[in-house]
Amino acid sequence: MKIALIAHDGKKADMVAFVMKRLEFFNSEAVEIVATGTTGAAILHAGVDKVERVNSGPLGGDAEIGSMVARGEMDAVIFFRDPLDKHPHDVDISMLMRLCDVHNVPLATNYKAAHMIISHLSNK
Repeated sequence: MKIALIAHDGKKADMVAFVMKRLEFFNSEAVEIVATGTTGAAILHAGVDKVERVNSGPLGGDAEIGSMVARGEMDAVIFFRDPLDKHPHDVDISMLMRLCDVHNVPLATNYKAAHMIISHLSNK
């Protein structure tokens, strides 16, 4: 299964904590991880073995992941958004969220929702 991990700067520590508590799942042979630039670097540093890194969000990484969603390549997206900050690439963020809805790809935008998705996927 292929899972995208994205985190705004203000949420990267939350993403690292989330991943570190579930390293066995994220390092499983059955799981492929795709992440935007600096999020990918952070989770590699946290102990994830393999991460396909795309551009950072502002440089088109959200759009790259959106393209994977549209092609049916993504099983889930975990996007720890910072709702209290402005982002110059809000259009790409909205597009990614819309594509997840259009293509019925589970999307978690906070820690508890991500926990529910990963708990479900780890029981498959």
